[in-house]
Amino acid sequence: MRRREWLQLGKSLIFAVTAAQLGVAQQRTKSKQIYVLVWSERTEPKEHYPEGHNGVIAAFLNKDPNIKAEAVSINDPEQGLPSEKLQRCDVLIWWGHVRHGEVRDDIVDKIVKRVKDDGMGFIALHSSHYAKPFQRLLNAPGHLGGVGHGREEYIWVVAPNHPIAKGISHFTLPDEEFYAEPFQVPQPETVVFISTFGSGHWFRSGLTWSVGKGRVFYFRPGHETLPTMKDERVLKIIRNAVYWCARRNP
Repeated sequence: MRRREWLQLGKSLIFAVTAAQLGVAQQRTKSKQIYVLVWSERTEPKEHYPEGHNGVIAAFLNKDPNIKAEAVSINDPEQGLPSEKLQRCDVLIWWGHVRHGEVRDDIVDKIVKRVKDDGMGFIALHSSHYAKPFQRLLNAPGHLGGVGHGREEYIWVVAPNHPIAKGISHFTLPDEEFYAEPFQVPQPETVVFISTFGSGHWFRSGLTWSVGKGRVFYFRPGHETLPTMKDERVLKIIRNAVYWCARRNP
């Protein structure tokens, strides 16, 4: 075989091996995507959130190539959480408000089992402090010391080295509902954020727990008549929490 033919053969082999390795790398990246279900009871006013909180959050998360997020709701078959989806889920994000009692107990049982036994992450947003899965996971009622119109919400980063706070500085939401202490939940492992309000109230607004093999994060902002869930800083915190709950690095 002539030298030119050997060179051509070598180039072809290098190209083939490189392409194969690239394909394997792409497959590995795809297989390592964090599968997130973003659940809502879909009582958000359509004039404010036509796609729901879940749609807004899922769209933001899907900008990250390491995350595959799907918006589901209580109105879907099996209340949005059929066994095959729940079994694949790495992190479940939950926004509920006034339909907590409609969530089926057998589905709550499956969620709790996936978190405790399998290590699925669970993120509860805003009024989901009364969500059945959140109450069951923490074995606590989730009662608040008060609630009302809080005007400005000042969100303070009090655990700046925690992964959920990565890239986040103190910030202000111009208009939000206030929650007041005491918040009836178990002592958290970490208080990541504290909120103070123009109304004079304060609240531990970003809390973490380990529950069995899983991780749980509660994040306070997210009133359904205000644009909070479209705020990029809020969405970045939720994305950070997804990585933390999935035990992955961004």
